[in-house]
Amino acid sequence: MKRHFLKQTLRLAAVCAGLAMSTGPAAAQTPPAWPERSVRLVVPFAPGAGTDAMGRLVAQKLGEELGAHFVVENRAGASGAIGTQHVAQQPADGYTLLLVASPFTTVAASLPSAGYDPLRQFVPVGMIATGPLVWATNQKLPANNMRELVALAKRRPGVLNYGSAGAGGVNHLVLELLKARTGTFITHIPYRGVAPATLDMLSDQVQLVTGTIPALLPFIRDGRVRPLAVTSAKRSPALPDVPSMAESGLAGIDVVNYFAIMAPAGTPAGVVDKLNAAINRIVAMPDVVARFRNDAVDPAPGSPALLGAFIEADYRAWRNVVTTQKLVIE
Repeated sequence: MKRHFLKQTLRLAAVCAGLAMSTGPAAAQTPPAWPERSVRLVVPFAPGAGTDAMGRLVAQKLGEELGAHFVVENRAGASGAIGTQHVAQQPADGYTLLLVASPFTTVAASLPSAGYDPLRQFVPVGMIATGPLVWATNQKLPANNMRELVALAKRRPGVLNYGSAGAGGVNHLVLELLKARTGTFITHIPYRGVAPATLDMLSDQVQLVTGTIPALLPFIRDGRVRPLAVTSAKRSPALPDVPSMAESGLAGIDVVNYFAIMAPAGTPAGVVDKLNAAINRIVAMPDVVARFRNDAVDPAPGSPALLGAFIEADYRAWRNVVTTQKLVIE
């Protein structure tokens, strides 16, 4: 059976990134004085989370760049779906924006109840940053790298437990991608976030997790957690001794968490372009680059068209994983 994974899909999408993105509802003219009042940046997660911190940084910088007040509004719930649904229903006037991360595409791809369409109800504004996850286990598991983990899973199908941040999230679907690619069966245990899954991994209730590097780095540094690989095509400067998936014999399983801004479909193209130019300036600022480095993510400047191609490719790739693995997530 043919399986199309993220790397191949993203490459194809990049080829057509510039096609037809300037047409359609977003092609209206910019209101001449935009922004004339405060702009809401909806973060569909709770205050204090990594996505919230990114949203507050970007809102502050956008306000400085555009001479307006950008207000962060947290609308958490349903793995980001509540806030995302809210923004999809707002006027397309440039005064309500959405900060998105990987759940924007994974939840829509895996949950029939997500309640929004990432491709039809939103227009891409700009990518902000990307960064890998890291595969990690406790010190009791007899696996020092991904090759040994896969071999162990094949010898003991269904015995290993994997803790995710919740069904349908990127932490869940990256496991399903690994299982599809390697023909293994590892039991998925959903949690309400990576933190409780990590704590259960330390007590050996589950043996494996993936998480962002900042979330797992303290445990890696104190030796309680063993990193097996980062999910990106290349090594991360934050974990220079940890191999990539390609180095682990699993080329093509390249998964990144991302941060970007989307707007309701129909937002004027001039507003989108103005925001995109400001975002590209912001992610090149030395203090922002330093902050990103500390958070183990890389600046990802680019056009709205490039972001649109990325979002479509990511969504369709995860839909393929859901279909291939016959996942039914309620």
